[in-house]
Amino acid sequence: MCLALLTGTGRGQEAPRDIPYRVEFAPSGDEALDTAARAVSQLERLRESSPTGAFGLVARAEADAERMITALRSEGYWAGTARITLLGETPDSPTLPERVEQSSGEVPVMITLTPGPRYTLGRIQVQGGGADIATATPFGLAAGDPARAAPVLDAGESLRGRLRDAGYPLARVVSRDVMVDHDRRTMDVTFVLESGPLAHFAAPAVTGAETVDTGLLERVAGRRLAGETYGPARVESSRSAISALGPFSTVRAREATALDAEGRLPITFEVVERPLRLFGASLAYETNYGPTVKLYWEHRNIFGAAERLRIEGEIARLGEAGGVDDATYRLSATLRTPEVLQRDIQSVTTLAAVRERLDAYDRNAIIASTLFERRLGPHLVGQAGPSFETGEIGRDGDMTPFTLLGFTVGARWDYTTSLLDPRSGWRASVTATPYLALGEGSSFTRVLANGSTYFDLSGNGGTVLALRAAVGSAFGAARDDITLDKRFYAGGGGSVRGYTYQAIGPRDSRNRPLGGASLVEGSIELRQRISGNLGMVAFVDAGSVGDSATPSFSDVRTGVGLGIRYATAIGPIRLDVAVPLSRIRGEGGYALYVGIGQAF
Repeated sequence: MCLALLTGTGRGQEAPRDIPYRVEFAPSGDEALDTAARAVSQLERLRESSPTGAFGLVARAEADAERMITALRSEGYWAGTARITLLGETPDSPTLPERVEQSSGEVPVMITLTPGPRYTLGRIQVQGGGADIATATPFGLAAGDPARAAPVLDAGESLRGRLRDAGYPLARVVSRDVMVDHDRRTMDVTFVLESGPLAHFAAPAVTGAETVDTGLLERVAGRRLAGETYGPARVESSRSAISALGPFSTVRAREATALDAEGRLPITFEVVERPLRLFGASLAYETNYGPTVKLYWEHRNIFGAAERLRIEGEIARLGEAGGVDDATYRLSATLRTPEVLQRDIQSVTTLAAVRERLDAYDRNAIIASTLFERRLGPHLVGQAGPSFETGEIGRDGDMTPFTLLGFTVGARWDYTTSLLDPRSGWRASVTATPYLALGEGSSFTRVLANGSTYFDLSGNGGTVLALRAAVGSAFGAARDDITLDKRFYAGGGGSVRGYTYQAIGPRDSRNRPLGGASLVEGSIELRQRISGNLGMVAFVDAGSVGDSATPSFSDVRTGVGLGIRYATAIGPIRLDVAVPLSRIRGEGGYALYVGIGQAF
């Protein structure tokens, strides 16, 4: 008996009953207001977690009444009212808890908002240090705009951000005063700013590096910061430069909360190293030639200064009739070295052995090259460097030795949102490589320009229009005097889908590709997200290869098709099916392509 009295679980006493309920919002006539009300409503958010007993449900409704007023004011309805009823009664009804307890089934909850007139912004003032700088251009608020909360909050951050962009790292909004005049139905807003001192960066520090040379990291960051006027964009540029080195999974920038004794702002970059060794594989497939298998091993910090060594082996065209005997093999080693001569220059050195068995030619070669790259701006990279190739090339066992010494000069721009799945922006590249033939053969120059642009038609990445163009020319020698592998070809998964790799262009008496001295290509692709990670594309590719160095449109071949995309963390998985609109003798009627990343 005593135990039952103490615990409250005696035989004649029942535990409180969970009360299920349903919530309905009466349309207010303002969709944004209805959305805001649902977002702040605990009745809506916790509906699946029913309260214990009638008093819990009533208390939840009473609390929501205040939240509805907040929602109304956030959308500028400062005279609006909110009414919440349960079983037709308001939460303050003395008989409501008993009626709720005795109800069967779900208790109906109705939320009704009566907006009333929408207030507008009246007088907007910005005072304090730096006000003239922060208000040099419109900052998102204007008299007569709806008196909504979000734009006012955003304007405060915008004013502070403008001061920081102008070199004042300690800028802050001291106060944001709001005065509502119900007679005029207006809201006056006054911001009081404090700019703090104009500051330059101190020499940055880097913490967290375990195997990577900290001096190198501080040099990379300091080149963009030390002695420069403060600016958040400079901080992000330095953070991105450290991250691009490769060995780090995380790079965070932490700004000091006060200036140092010399009036400079200290910045510390906190890095977290990721596993330095990486082993991976990739698989691609093309109908005409079968699978391509690639294996690679990479060390992201081979000598301690963020040098990346990648060893890669590839076997392609495994679907050929001759099997592995007719397959193409490539074994390469690539070393990327940052901060060459302690300058903002990266070198990419490659040594490769290649055995190719293609419809256009057979080639056995050793290739060596070094390309020096320097970032000339946030979106522009310049590159230049020598290359050396030697081996033999020909057809039907008639192999001719060749040796070429080249020097590549080029640039690339990238204003896109993603490397593997761009949704807006544009990118372009151009390279020119003069080749000097050592021994037999002719010297020539090969130029290739590529560009692509992306339009986010839906505004949220759901519908993207992608366009691509390429133009190439090889001059200084006749087409037949240019080494077979340096001629231009079109067709295949990265070119004109629907056609066999290298199929488009001049052909010999045995209907094999000869290649050309010029190239023109273009693609249009509409990318549409269907649901979640699944999407589809429709595309048109076209290309032409000419005999002369002047690009020609005399024999344009076009392929059309559809594809499926499945988004993953490393880029979309791609499956495309394409058909040629004008078939080439001996070629198939369709082609299937599988890979990772968008086609362009």
